[in-house]
Amino acid sequence: MPGILGIIGGGRREERVAQVELMLSCMKHRPQYLSGEFGCENPRLRAAWTTHEDAFSAGMPVWNEAKDVCLIFSGEDFTDPSEIELLRSRGHNCQPDDPGYLVHLYEEKGPQFIEQLNGWFAGLLADFRRRRVILFNDRYGLGRIYFHQNSEGFYFSSEAKAILRVLPRLRELDLGCLAQIFSYGCVLGNRTLFKKISLLPPASRWIFDFSDVAGRQTYFTASQWENQEPLGPEEYFQELRQTFARILPRYLGGKRPVGMSLTGGLDGRMIMAAAHLPPVKLPCYTFGGPYRECCDVKIARRVAKLCAQSHETISVGPAFFREFPELAEKTVYISDGTMDVSGAVELYVNRIAALLAPVRLTGNYGSEIVRRNVAFRPGGPCTAMLNPDFRDLVAKSSLIYEDERTGHELSFIAFKQIPWHHYGRLCIEQSLLTMRSPFLDNDLVALVYRSPPSLAKSADLSLRLIALGNECLGKIPTDRGLRYPPLPVVSKVLHLYREFTYKAEYACDYGMPQWMARVDHFFSPLRLERLFLGRQKFYHFRSWYRNQLSPYVSEMLLDSRSLARPYVDGKHLASMVRAHVKGEGNFTGEIHSVLTAELIQRSLIESAVT
Repeated sequence: MPGILGIIGGGRREERVAQVELMLSCMKHRPQYLSGEFGCENPRLRAAWTTHEDAFSAGMPVWNEAKDVCLIFSGEDFTDPSEIELLRSRGHNCQPDDPGYLVHLYEEKGPQFIEQLNGWFAGLLADFRRRRVILFNDRYGLGRIYFHQNSEGFYFSSEAKAILRVLPRLRELDLGCLAQIFSYGCVLGNRTLFKKISLLPPASRWIFDFSDVAGRQTYFTASQWENQEPLGPEEYFQELRQTFARILPRYLGGKRPVGMSLTGGLDGRMIMAAAHLPPVKLPCYTFGGPYRECCDVKIARRVAKLCAQSHETISVGPAFFREFPELAEKTVYISDGTMDVSGAVELYVNRIAALLAPVRLTGNYGSEIVRRNVAFRPGGPCTAMLNPDFRDLVAKSSLIYEDERTGHELSFIAFKQIPWHHYGRLCIEQSLLTMRSPFLDNDLVALVYRSPPSLAKSADLSLRLIALGNECLGKIPTDRGLRYPPLPVVSKVLHLYREFTYKAEYACDYGMPQWMARVDHFFSPLRLERLFLGRQKFYHFRSWYRNQLSPYVSEMLLDSRSLARPYVDGKHLASMVRAHVKGEGNFTGEIHSVLTAELIQRSLIESAVT
């Protein structure tokens, strides 16, 4: 994934150069990546970066005119263009699409310039006049920075594997954090899967004087938005409408072509309704499955056509099953274990999407921010397959979750759920293309904190915004049968039907009870699940693990190494795998967890991490 890495302090220059080169080699996941290195001796610093070709952060490092301030930046910034015009009026030579203006913002505002940035990013700034280095990330923490500090220096990287590569003694799993992966699919807090590697907290501005940390500052806290006065219903709606229309052009611009990933939901349609683009300006695409055209594909095609935009379906086909072993390993490796093996399907479809457009605009995080959807809760696998000590760690992880859930619900979603739970998928997507979503724009999120309680979870606002932007779009029912204005009786019936198909598909896939799995096995020649699979979702790992992927699952999880791991009960694990492959049980979630853990062990702990 594009990012930054380096060593602050450390020993001899030759050693730092060699270590940074090894770290950089771990992050060059595609031959198309651009990369470079930068170093200086006062302060002692060696850093490097990777980036997509022609991306906002291409052309690093950037310098001021005097060549005494240098910046390495990864990600994108959507600062209001008026701020850049103000810099130009003060004599700075800068352009909106060129990250060089960031250095000039620093010259004008000092370290406080980071507070003004708007996007997902991580950066390193070296100020030779003041002999200091500033390491920073965005306020949500989506621009991840892993770090480890010892007597040899401060090691940092956008990917943990880069640090593991040069400090092999750190290749030790934190079983408490692995238990959280089993329970929630992510690690909570600023911890990582690796015992002695930590995460820079969100909104960090860490200032180094030579080789020591001179100040670990936090430049933003959620309380700055939480303490705003709520607006009245109509006032809030009008502010939301105006703000969304104002910020959206930021995400449609730039030097590189932008593609729109459309689904059958509300949030992508909000973008299409507000964009008002010329015909064939924004290519659209939707991910589809192998069985039938899912609801997303059918609805998205209608939305794109009504907006006079092209549309393509990117389908998961036979090639995916052939490539799954390699895709699964890459998913775990690229994401440092933050994305489970189901992310292989994201690697597959986004690889094709990148050929259509190098920037992917998405409605991701809309339901979370605008309608406060809490997307993850304690779950976990069947505990019979776990070692008793590890089983206790999984049980205790639910208490950690309850502590994290206290406080403002929107703050939990924006500053915990999204950077913890959603990061793994974003990491995989970002490794292939540049991801953008207007729903995490600072201006929009700040406004949503002012929503009246009566509208905080309502879909009516989104439906109304769509209808006002494009009346015809509002009349196309969503994947849940919602439209604006609703039709008496018809809308209710459609909503109930769509909810039924959604739940029926879940019951035939991830959520199939064990008794139903045995019944399904008895009637397997009839392939009854095909009546429901593919109507809403485009991937179906329960049946895939039982059929197309069963040889790989058996080979990996019935291997003696997998069965001997300290966190599993090998006998019960083998029994579950065999039952699932035979169709006598549903252990999809368990296979996800154990297969992911096994690939973490093999690719990040036991291998040379190359």
